[in-house]
Amino acid sequence: MVQAVASDDWTALSRPLERALGKRTAKALERLGLKTVEDLVLHFPFRLAHRGELMPISQVREGESVTVVAQVLSASLRPMNARKGFLLTVRIADGRNELGLTFFGKAMRPLQYHERRLQAGTIATFSGTISSYRGELQLNHPEYEIYDDEPDLSKISQPIPIYHATEKLPSWHIERAIAAVLPTLTAADFPDPLPAGYRALHHLPSRFDAIHALHQPTEDKAWEQANARMKHEEAFVLQTSLAQRAAQARGRKVSAFPATAGGLLQAFDERLPFALTDGQVTVGGEISSEIATCVPMQRLLQGDVGSGKTIVAVRAMLQVVDAGGQAAFLVPTEVLAWQHLRTIEGLMGELAMGGQLGSSTQSTRVEILTGSLTAGQRRKALARIASGEAGIVVGTHALLSEDVQIPFLGLAVIDEQHRFGVDQRDSLASGVHTLVMTATPIPRTIAMSVFGDLDVSTLRELPQGRAGVTSTLVPLHNERWMDRAWERAAEEVASGGRVFVVCPRIDADQPEDAEQSEESEQLDAFGDDEAPTDASRLASSRAHEQEQLNVPGTDIASKDEVHSAVATHDFLTGRLPGITIGMLHGRMKPDEKAMAMERFASGQAPILVATTVVEVGVDVPDATLMIILDADRFGLSQLHQLRGRIGRGTKAGLCLAVTGVASGTLAHDRVEAFVSTTDGFELAEKDLELRSEGDVLGASQSGGQSHLRFLSVVRDAPTIEVAREASRALVHDDPDLTLHPELAAAVATLDTGRAHYMEKG
Repeated sequence: MVQAVASDDWTALSRPLERALGKRTAKALERLGLKTVEDLVLHFPFRLAHRGELMPISQVREGESVTVVAQVLSASLRPMNARKGFLLTVRIADGRNELGLTFFGKAMRPLQYHERRLQAGTIATFSGTISSYRGELQLNHPEYEIYDDEPDLSKISQPIPIYHATEKLPSWHIERAIAAVLPTLTAADFPDPLPAGYRALHHLPSRFDAIHALHQPTEDKAWEQANARMKHEEAFVLQTSLAQRAAQARGRKVSAFPATAGGLLQAFDERLPFALTDGQVTVGGEISSEIATCVPMQRLLQGDVGSGKTIVAVRAMLQVVDAGGQAAFLVPTEVLAWQHLRTIEGLMGELAMGGQLGSSTQSTRVEILTGSLTAGQRRKALARIASGEAGIVVGTHALLSEDVQIPFLGLAVIDEQHRFGVDQRDSLASGVHTLVMTATPIPRTIAMSVFGDLDVSTLRELPQGRAGVTSTLVPLHNERWMDRAWERAAEEVASGGRVFVVCPRIDADQPEDAEQSEESEQLDAFGDDEAPTDASRLASSRAHEQEQLNVPGTDIASKDEVHSAVATHDFLTGRLPGITIGMLHGRMKPDEKAMAMERFASGQAPILVATTVVEVGVDVPDATLMIILDADRFGLSQLHQLRGRIGRGTKAGLCLAVTGVASGTLAHDRVEAFVSTTDGFELAEKDLELRSEGDVLGASQSGGQSHLRFLSVVRDAPTIEVAREASRALVHDDPDLTLHPELAAAVATLDTGRAHYMEKG
């Protein structure tokens, strides 16, 4: 009997690189996460270099592994001064900038070999890690490849693919490895998810031809066409997935909840102390007509901070309750859940007192369900929900527990849905009308790529009577400005206002990359929408910038520290005697949080030192001043959300964004962008301009690899639009992709990764 071996199951693409290229090469490639032939072939070059058009040295940065194409200007070999040995220094240039190369050796002979090869005028590719010596960038003992060594003269005029590499595995080694495996592969190894008709219409090469052109381009145009083809593929697969999702949702029948005259909704509208904005009326009408049918509503409601989304949601929920259904309001944090409960009960008054003394004959019960309820409280809440007594249920992830039964659920409202995974959203909203809300305005291309399965409504107006907010950047190390900030806080309190002081950490001992799961509160050095490619490098860069300024630290945090809520609370208690300072963060118990918010809102503790637990939903009309310490540590949308907590009443608000980073840095530019506008839609566009767009499919945005290798949701809107229309038409004609098996396989792979990333997020 012949025993099966592992190699029997290998395909041309799944073959381990050790078998294809040998152990030594495979081990080096594994450092880049490349283990199989498929991994290697799908490791595409990120740019092209040219022998006649040298690549810019100006792009290199200290600490980075780089590959540059440049010409040797000079080479000089001499003995070292301080110790035994010899030193070869080489100057290279790209026509505009110069860079130094340094080779060390105990003996002269090995360096003479490099000196002979690197004569003035020689053009080569140099690869290594950039370091700094006496203020100048240089490469120490770089790998290099001279183009005069090219045996095939016909290839000299061809572009050079440049790959992401490492110091010990330069780009041209990867190029040679790929050249060794490509001839072993055929078009059959690369099923093409793009329909032939779509490729022909847009003049796109096949997947197999595109992969060859990306790795071995004969000219720039072929490489650009291959890139365009891969962008279309990514857009088409993504939009097909979203189109299928939308079609499947709309294909299910749900209960209809038509508007009822003389019901709770009408009574609610009659008791509102203000008039709805035109936008609220329009969007409310769209939602009302959709939930009145058996076709499930799938709608995204986006609106700037304070635009009145909650009112729209409450009116929709009351229409459902009037028609005999229940509505669930899912929110990401417990603080926000209690805030929504208070807001809804405040707006509804006796209409929210169903089953209680003093309730109106027309009323329902608004129930809350969070993880912090006692066993007894939870048991009673579950019973009221299961009996239908509670028409509206507000809750956190606790709503998703298996023991929660909402028998007449007709509408699921999901607030700040980016904090929930796809499966979490479906576990509550599957089979019912769904309203997804976000207070972070979403640029159109992002909406098409992330929420393409939802219809989008937008609220742009702010309710009348809002006084607005002014924002100012405050230099942390300007003592006069900082003194004035704390004086202004005391003045706001004296005039009856409330003051938020926001810190990025809870306490000073918290690790730089700590993440507090309580309240889904992000406590790392960056906001949850920040996307540095290397967080540790950015943090050290910030410290380096401050060191270069040679400025003293503040009395709250030193130049290398981050402001913490605990230290800031202690500092302000001493700095502002006679004013009670409150504190709120994610490690506090629920009753402590509720007490802190109550004391703040009532004015017992009119200054509240808090973390980003107050980022969304907190509504204190008397809050007039917000001081954000280390504002550079937050993402733009987080800063905008925080600013939205003030100026919600009749008195104007002031937001002071305190930062200690140097002018001209990306972090400083981000804070400047924040204070330049209060328009969330404009800010969302600036956000995309300033930072890496992250993974629009839901990957971690703090450096995680994006599913999109070619497509940019910022720059490639036309491609996304074209793919969206074509994929929707295809799904309409072939909902299960029976006629398009290659596309079906690509969508299945994408959906698996997308759900995984969304759950991680």
